[in-house]
Amino acid sequence: MTTSASVHRPLSQGQVLLLAAATGVIVASNYYAQPLLQILADVFQMDASRAGWVVTVAQLAYATGLLLIVPLGDRLERRRLIVGLFVLAAVGLAISASAGHFAQLLAGTALAGLSAVAAQVIVPHAATLASPEHRGRVVGTIMAGLLLGILLARTASGVLAGIGSWHTIYWVACAVVLLLALVLARVLPAHQPTASLSYPRLIGSVLALLRDEPVLRQRSLLGALLFAGFSVFWTPLAFLLAGPAYGYSITTIGVFGLIGAAGALAASGAGKLSDRGLGHWVAGGGLVLMLLSWLLLAFAPVSLAALISGVLLLDIAVQAVHINNQSVIYQLDEGARSRITSAYMTCYFIGGASGSALSTLAWTRFGWWGVCVLGCVIAVIGLLVYCVPARKRR
Repeated sequence: MTTSASVHRPLSQGQVLLLAAATGVIVASNYYAQPLLQILADVFQMDASRAGWVVTVAQLAYATGLLLIVPLGDRLERRRLIVGLFVLAAVGLAISASAGHFAQLLAGTALAGLSAVAAQVIVPHAATLASPEHRGRVVGTIMAGLLLGILLARTASGVLAGIGSWHTIYWVACAVVLLLALVLARVLPAHQPTASLSYPRLIGSVLALLRDEPVLRQRSLLGALLFAGFSVFWTPLAFLLAGPAYGYSITTIGVFGLIGAAGALAASGAGKLSDRGLGHWVAGGGLVLMLLSWLLLAFAPVSLAALISGVLLLDIAVQAVHINNQSVIYQLDEGARSRITSAYMTCYFIGGASGSALSTLAWTRFGWWGVCVLGCVIAVIGLLVYCVPARKRR
C-alpha cells in the first residue's frame, strides 16, 4: 500500500528523465508512419490522401483514449494503469508490424494510438509529485521528452526502413515499449486515486470542467489549433521531400525529425518562464513565431534554408505555447488533474487529426502552397483566440 508520504515525495531527477523518455517512446508510436507514407501508398497501391489516413486514425484513436481512458488516472492507481497501457501499445505495434493488408495496419495503429495515452497519465502524475515551485520545469522536461518522441520517431522510422523494411520500426518499437513497461513497473512511484466517482460520472465531469472553466476552454481551443498547425506541416512533408523539389530517400526524409527535435529545447525554458510569472510572454511570443514559421515554409520548395528555419521556428513555437497552456490549466484543480489533462489533450489531438486530414487534402488539391495557406490561417486564428479573451479580462 502506498503511503501519503510516498505519494507526495518529490520526483528525483532520474525519475523525471525516465518519465520523459517513457513519454517520448510511447507517444512515438503515433508517428512512425509519417515518413513512410509514400512507401505505404506504393506498397498498398493507393493514393496519397488514402495513405494519409494511417496518421489520422492514430490521432483519432489517441483523442478517444484521452477522453475515455485518461480520466481513470483520478480513479485508479496510476502506476498499474500506465504499465497496462504500455503492454497494450506493444500489442498494437506487433499487429502493425505483421500487417499484410492496409486494414490490419489501421487496426494496429488504432490500438497503439489508444494505448499511447499513457503519456497523458504520466504528465499529471508527475505534476502531482513535483514540488509546486518546480512543477513547470518538471512538466516542461517531460513534455520535451514527448516532443522528442514525436520528432525522433520520424528519424528512427526512416533510418530503420532504409536498413530493413517499413515493418522494422514497428518490431523494434514493440520490444522497446515492452522493456519500458517492466522498468516502469519497478521504478515508477505509485499513486492512490483521489476520485471515487463512477465511470460515467467521471467521464461526465470532464465535459463539466470544459463547461465550467473558461480558462480551460480557451487553452483547450488554443491547444487544438497548435497541434493542427503542427500536423499540417509534418503530415505532407514526406511527399514534398520525396517529390521533384528534393527527391530525397526515405532515410534522408527521416533525418528531418532531428532538425525539428531542436524545438524540444524550448520546453524546459518555457516551463521555467511560466514558473516565474512570464507565461503571457511565452504564449504570445510563441503564437507570433508560429505565424512567422509559415511565412518561411512557403519558400520550402525552392529553399532548403527556409525549410530548416521554418521547421525550427514552428516546433519551438508549438512546444512553448503548449507547455504554457499546461502550466496554466494545472493550477485550476489539483484533485482533477487527470480529467483536466483529458479535456485539454482530447481537444489537442482532435485538432491534430483535423490538421492531418486537411493538410492531406490541401496537398492533393493545391500542393505545398495550399498547405502553407492552411497553416497561416490556423496561426492567425490561434492569435485571435489568445488575444481576444485577454482583452476582455483586462
